[in-house]
Amino acid sequence: MKRRDLIKLATAGGLLPAPALAQASASALKPGKPFAGATVNVLSVVAPQFSAHEAKLAEFEALTGIKVRYQYVPFPSMREKLTAELVAKTDQYDVLSAMDVWGPSLYGLFDPLNGRLAEKKIDVESRYPYAHLRAARDQNGNGSNVMGLPIRGHVQLLFYRKDVFSRLNLQPPETWDQMVEIGRQIQGKTDLAGVAMYYGKTGGQNLMIWFNYLWGMGADLLDAKGQPAFNSERGVAATQAYLDVLLKHKVAPPGSATFNETDAVNSVAQGRTAMVPVWWWRYAMLTDPKTSTLKRDQVGFAPLPAMPGRDATTYTNTWFYGINRNSRRKDAAMEYLAWLTDPAIERSVLLDPKLNEVVAVQTANLLDGDVNVRFGGMHLFGAQALKGAKGTPLFPQWGQVSDILEATISDIAAGQVQVKAGLDAAAGRVRRAMRG
Repeated sequence: MKRRDLIKLATAGGLLPAPALAQASASALKPGKPFAGATVNVLSVVAPQFSAHEAKLAEFEALTGIKVRYQYVPFPSMREKLTAELVAKTDQYDVLSAMDVWGPSLYGLFDPLNGRLAEKKIDVESRYPYAHLRAARDQNGNGSNVMGLPIRGHVQLLFYRKDVFSRLNLQPPETWDQMVEIGRQIQGKTDLAGVAMYYGKTGGQNLMIWFNYLWGMGADLLDAKGQPAFNSERGVAATQAYLDVLLKHKVAPPGSATFNETDAVNSVAQGRTAMVPVWWWRYAMLTDPKTSTLKRDQVGFAPLPAMPGRDATTYTNTWFYGINRNSRRKDAAMEYLAWLTDPAIERSVLLDPKLNEVVAVQTANLLDGDVNVRFGGMHLFGAQALKGAKGTPLFPQWGQVSDILEATISDIAAGQVQVKAGLDAAAGRVRRAMRG
């Protein structure tokens, strides 16, 4: 797809301000290197994007005289590490990374950034889509305190075997029902499974597509009073449709009952399945010759399917970087955040030919012509999805609720319980968790 075609598409869809792309903002660093000699310690989850940031730190040190040191923690251990920091109230780390759904239980660890953002004239409202910005706001209050800046965020797309679809004269499905029907056709004419789903228990991953069925059916996780709503009539119907991809229609690989997200992606990457709905960052695994048998031109992507007559949704996942409330180097830490979150830094990672990093959280880069040319318009799909994206309610008990729900979905997929009975039992446990 050519740059002019992408710009035309974006402008027509109301995504891109005509006549030109939004430009990266100017640096907000203080002149004169007032914090030279300081060292900012960053506690970060492991991600290739953050390693790319670390590789650029010589530029930041030259501009400010501030050194930055990273300590990486694997995802499964990150929440426990942050909780330990919250309890201990140490100043060992100045900048901390956290995931959106952990925020409400960890906001006490972060120093609000409102005053520092105003001083540096950083307008977060125009810089980030709301779906990502909400993750870094204090949801325990009225949402006015900015506790951090979004740094890594994901939308979901449907990845599919472009070569198989072309050979069978198929178009990407627009509804979940069409996905099932296309899966049947593929299974009848090839040796591939239709669509890789993931219903096993791994960090709530089996909820991430389920939410789109739930929202698409007009249901939700909780009602206005904060009580379970997922076991409503619509919630039961949505969950049944989600599980029927495997249990009734049998267009998902049999192993899907225990698959996690990586298993599902690997099923496509190794040439065993034709479609997978998953986070966009998995594009690298699907196209990297070290992890995939597929070539880049064999991998297509489209917006997630929707329920008939309804808009498509996407579950979002956002990581933010914030300043430790107990840090003694807050000013130097803010200089680092101001530099790191300049749109130009994110853009440079996206366009680095040595990398295959697709993740973008800033509106200017989602709509950037060069970025979209490199990735075939993927970021325009992301921008469109984010316009109407819903997120899970951010509340302190989410960890408990997630554990209850992922176990329920796994049990249903394994045939241990029926949908209605499973959801009703889960609702009872969630009520008790919410009271706690």
